[in-house]
Amino acid sequence: MDHTDHRKYHGIHPADGKLGVMIAGMGAVATTFVAGVEAIRRGLAQPIGSLTQLGTIRLGKRTEARCPKIRDFLPLADLNDLVFTGWDIFTDDMYAAASKAGVLERELIDRIQPFLESIKPLPAVFNRNYVRKLDGPNVKEGKNRMHLAEQLRADIREFKRSSGARRFVMIWCGSTEIFLQPREVHQSLKAFVSALESNDENISPSMIYAYAALSEGVPFANGAPNLTVDIPAMHELSRLNEAPICGKDFKTGQTLVKTILAPGFKARMLGLHGWYSTNILGNRDGEVLDDPESFKTKEVSKLGVLEHILQPQVYPELYGKIFHKVGINYYPPRGDNKEGWDNIDIFGWLGYPMQIKIDFLCRDSILAAPIVLDLVLFLDLAQRCDELRRLGIQEWLSFYFKSPMTVPGLYPEHDLFIQSMKLKNTLRHVKGEEQITHLGLEYYD
Repeated sequence: MDHTDHRKYHGIHPADGKLGVMIAGMGAVATTFVAGVEAIRRGLAQPIGSLTQLGTIRLGKRTEARCPKIRDFLPLADLNDLVFTGWDIFTDDMYAAASKAGVLERELIDRIQPFLESIKPLPAVFNRNYVRKLDGPNVKEGKNRMHLAEQLRADIREFKRSSGARRFVMIWCGSTEIFLQPREVHQSLKAFVSALESNDENISPSMIYAYAALSEGVPFANGAPNLTVDIPAMHELSRLNEAPICGKDFKTGQTLVKTILAPGFKARMLGLHGWYSTNILGNRDGEVLDDPESFKTKEVSKLGVLEHILQPQVYPELYGKIFHKVGINYYPPRGDNKEGWDNIDIFGWLGYPMQIKIDFLCRDSILAAPIVLDLVLFLDLAQRCDELRRLGIQEWLSFYFKSPMTVPGLYPEHDLFIQSMKLKNTLRHVKGEEQITHLGLEYYD
């Protein structure tokens, strides 16, 4: 892709050279993402679901008819410049892992077999106390958590040396850890470093990855509902090293539907009595979530969506007594093809009840893979943008998450349409374009 039209400087440095993508957890989501990128690069498939590859952005007035593709408007990394590495507790290379995940058809992964086989997982930082349903042989040993973090930092430096890449991003595609509350050890970088050295159990494996990445100046995205970077210590480290962070929990199936429908109910002032949601899935994620402590982490992530969108404290007569239930059931025959059932009890004029039933037969990794791609490219953009990289938390990337990170004390935006507007207005802002308000009164002067 020709980026010569991006050379006018807007506080965004050009995407020169290769972009190294480091993935913690090389299972279904990671292999679907990497295999998909390679298939797209070879012209075997289309990047469906990716805003960075297919999305457009309106500039100026509607009458100006300026609506370039986002990838032509901004100096994003080209897909051909992406190189990959990662960590996993299993020794399978990406071809074997993709075959076992069963998401992509064998015919497709066979066509890119040598490429996938070339990506072999590094030994992972792992502790069964945090993910009780999994165990594997490809695990780092260390005298304490700081020693493990130093091993990860050494892996990052080696990849920087061997890959030939000039810029780097790390993304967590690993499992959901047990539910952790913020503690004193999370409240400052100094306390966190001390906790690493004292091997404090409040420091989970995903936090060790985040610490290693940010310490090396590498942006970090958290695709799981784990606490990970959503603590003051990581905010501090992110700003200190100007390594952007975002998270948490990829917004894929059932929650994506909620953040589309709930804003519609609120916009039309339709009431909600209850929303019952349950899922069946049989992939490794389902197996992990069969543990109550891991499920609690996911449940908290999924339950917060409706309250923030519907604002029951503002509209008590419509949303003050919602019964919101979320369940996940491990069902091995379904594999990665998750099924999400929703029963929604709404009410309208004069309080008359109505119901909506949804049966979403989705593919979790197919929905997650383009999110991973967009986050990799947008985090890389953020680090090349003088204004964005100093912020630490990239709230404008809330569009991709179930539990978006914000500045402490600020409630998150969950409405998908507000999130989309926020994202695109941020892109306009960093390129010096006018914000789009959709007021439109000027057309009628």
